[in-house]
Amino acid sequence: MTNRQSLVGDRAVRVAGIVVWSFLAVSYLTVSLVASNDPRVTQSMVAAGLVFFFVILLGWIVIAMIAQPTRRRSLRILVISIAFWAAGSAVLNATAQPDLTKFPAPGEWLFLISYVGLAAYLITDAGHRVTRTTLSAWLETVVICGATVCVAGAVLLSPVASQFKSNGVPLLVALLYPLIDVALGVLVVAQIVLRARSGFRHSGVLIVVFALFAYADAHFVGYLSSGVYNSSLVNDACYGIAFALLVTQACQQPVVVPDTIPKRQRPAIFLIAGVAALAVLVFHPTDAVGSYLAAVALITLLAVGGRLVVALNEANRAAEAYALARSDDLTNLPNRRAVLALITERLAAHQPFSLMILDLNGFKDVNDTLGHAAGDAVLQLVAHRMRTALDPGIMVARLGGDEFAAVVPGPDQVEAMAAAQSILRALRQPLTVEGISIGTDASIGVTTSADSDTKSGELLRRADVAMYQAKVSRAGALVYDSHYDHFSREKLQIAEELRKGILSGQLELWYQPQIDAETQQIGGLEALVRWQHPKEGLLSPAVFLPAARRAGLMPALSAEVVRIALSDLADWRSRGLDPRVAINCAPPELMSGSFLPALYEAMKEADVPASSLVIEVTEDSFLNEPERARAVLRDIRKHGMQISIDDYGTGFSSLSYLRDLPVQELKIDGSFITAMRHDPRSQMIVASTLQMAKALGLRTVAEGVEDSATAADLVAMGVDVLQGYHLSRPLRPGQVETWMREWTTFADIAYETTPRETVQLPELPGDPPRQR
Repeated sequence: MTNRQSLVGDRAVRVAGIVVWSFLAVSYLTVSLVASNDPRVTQSMVAAGLVFFFVILLGWIVIAMIAQPTRRRSLRILVISIAFWAAGSAVLNATAQPDLTKFPAPGEWLFLISYVGLAAYLITDAGHRVTRTTLSAWLETVVICGATVCVAGAVLLSPVASQFKSNGVPLLVALLYPLIDVALGVLVVAQIVLRARSGFRHSGVLIVVFALFAYADAHFVGYLSSGVYNSSLVNDACYGIAFALLVTQACQQPVVVPDTIPKRQRPAIFLIAGVAALAVLVFHPTDAVGSYLAAVALITLLAVGGRLVVALNEANRAAEAYALARSDDLTNLPNRRAVLALITERLAAHQPFSLMILDLNGFKDVNDTLGHAAGDAVLQLVAHRMRTALDPGIMVARLGGDEFAAVVPGPDQVEAMAAAQSILRALRQPLTVEGISIGTDASIGVTTSADSDTKSGELLRRADVAMYQAKVSRAGALVYDSHYDHFSREKLQIAEELRKGILSGQLELWYQPQIDAETQQIGGLEALVRWQHPKEGLLSPAVFLPAARRAGLMPALSAEVVRIALSDLADWRSRGLDPRVAINCAPPELMSGSFLPALYEAMKEADVPASSLVIEVTEDSFLNEPERARAVLRDIRKHGMQISIDDYGTGFSSLSYLRDLPVQELKIDGSFITAMRHDPRSQMIVASTLQMAKALGLRTVAEGVEDSATAADLVAMGVDVLQGYHLSRPLRPGQVETWMREWTTFADIAYETTPRETVQLPELPGDPPRQR
């Protein structure tokens, strides 16, 4: 069904409902005002009104069946049920003098069939089947339903039975109607309690419906005490309102019962139910229904008692679970949950404290060597020593594994460090496990709460940072220092701002020229990334690259660098310039398998030749996966790009990869270049590196050239390319063209040199043809 059809159907259902309720109100007012002294005239008016009322009532349900196809089955049952009721009413009113008809009349069986149909409707229309219901839920259902029966029986059934003079079948049939009404109302209550039907807010109208039926049937039975049929306008109005409410609820869109954890019934409900059942037992009527009500009341009290027993068992289990949830099984110390609860409590009360986190050093070796049983024994002994080394007012807890915590009351950080030293002294005494003496030690991180602290997790994190720093520095115990916190709020904020900056185009590339040492012509440009922060201004890579690595932003940052570099290259080429641009690539991106294909595709789109790019990699790119690195670098060379080893001399400088890998360039780290004028060792390293590179046919780049004397020394030693602030600072893209043209035309000779043989790079398989 389309949305338009659904809207039309809902509108038709609402219009039909207005017609039914309007007719009911007008009919009642008309009969009340125009009622004749002749009962037969009044009865005729009521009979005619009932016929029309039931016709439009059934029409309303038919419209709802068309508008709600998924509920046709239950609504069809409701139509049949109301039709049988209408038929029974027609049979009764067809008698010439209904008020003289003896009870039970021939049409009574039609009313009984109608009630059976109503029960079937309630069952089929329930929106949720009862599955896996707990004993508690069933007991609660019995309690509430039993109390409902007790109240309804005492208020409705017992007075009727006491007024009815006849016994036997007439009394049974007469009481059957209000009994069925009560049973159907109890069925609705049970469905609500068992969550087979939506709550009292939506399904409570059905309880009102059967309460009206029970009231009308009880008064009707009272009229039958003389043995003949009789009624009143109030009774007829109750029947009419009950049917109208029933159909109103049936024609509404069903409320889906959500699959949520059922709520426990409030204790007041069981108290009221128990009081009602007890009252029936104490003051039970002496009429025909009194004994039945007493049985129901007894069952209700038994259910109340059973529910109380279940509640006590649940409370005991909950208490045990709470204790287990707050303590560690192995050491019997409080656990992480208990520590978090205490920290939260102290933060809420603004009570200062210090938090210590302890991690055992070398515990894994104990587990791996002696087994987990020995490891558990060590943990138990550590817990005992920590507990005895500290004051009773300090909580000692095991967070998990070989990690422990202690909460020291008070703002005194010195006192907390003293407690940490006490723990370390106690733990450093040898332990004896399975006849083996084991030396233990630990690293402890300490942090103190501040007025601005609101979350327990933040203090645990700070103490963990301090503990890690203590472990790295082997200091035993250290207080939290934000300088070593790589995941502080400020650094996390930098990472998030960088993420947004990459997406919004805040990254820039600046280019530092590289000058050929022999010809003094521009040999290329190195791309250096900068971040134009909207508030902090221009930021260097040292500020944001560590945050990018920690936050996993390097792939996005590298892709943005490639995009900008290729765009600038394409722009320069369109202006007649063809510089070679070096792009730095971090090892994770180089080895990721996604960076290079994206680079190749971007080069095709920008129409930039591969010979215009140099990929700079660091020496640690080859350490973990040398075979993989070799394949990646050969792939780069196969696509025509050159490869440069950046920061050469600072990493794992193995000669084997210079021999085996397709490398074309070595960039000697600036720390050696800066120191070579006053450090003979650095000068020797630079000279030997230049000689080795020349012998291998590699181009050499000296970065960090800051003065003319250093430049002259490097040229004399045979360097190929110079780069540094002495020649040019990094330039914005818009400054590159002007600088290149001015340098080409008006370059000043900054040093003296003699012509020398140009180094020719060896040709490798896959290299593009060289211009001769």
